[in-house]
Amino acid sequence: MFSPPVIAAIAWAVILGGAGGLLTEIGSWYKNLKKPSWQPPDWLFGPAWTIILGLAAWALVLAWNGAATDSDRAIIIALYAANFVFHFLWSPLFFKLHRPDWAQIEVVFLWSSVFAMCIWLRPYSVLASWLIVPYLVWVSFAAILNAKIVQLNRPFGTAASS
Repeated sequence: MFSPPVIAAIAWAVILGGAGGLLTEIGSWYKNLKKPSWQPPDWLFGPAWTIILGLAAWALVLAWNGAATDSDRAIIIALYAANFVFHFLWSPLFFKLHRPDWAQIEVVFLWSSVFAMCIWLRPYSVLASWLIVPYLVWVSFAAILNAKIVQLNRPFGTAASS
């Protein structure tokens, strides 16, 4: 019914979206953080990530179908695997460990993985490359927001709680 690349793309998006939702706790710690006035409302993040990950999954299928060789497909797998790891790490650092400062360092790797997807998917599908652009824009915005939250609330960690 569905081809293996479609199943993999759906699984990639659903696992990342689901894990992000499960690892994001909008509890008292988060509510008490000082945030910039330009932060979007909390309810917007779920729909935004759903759309962005859906577009990135579509890009995976397009790039896969445009790949001519096994080594091309290995590049695509490596790009999405690296992105999966870096995307997955951000929420627990920020929300579970209460370390926006560590998340700020990690978001550089996430942003780099998304940028790499934009560049490296292009030879396989120009549309796939463009479908990653909203992801890049959103992670860029999230990195700026993360930096502002760190600036407004530092220090974090054990030194901050003593």
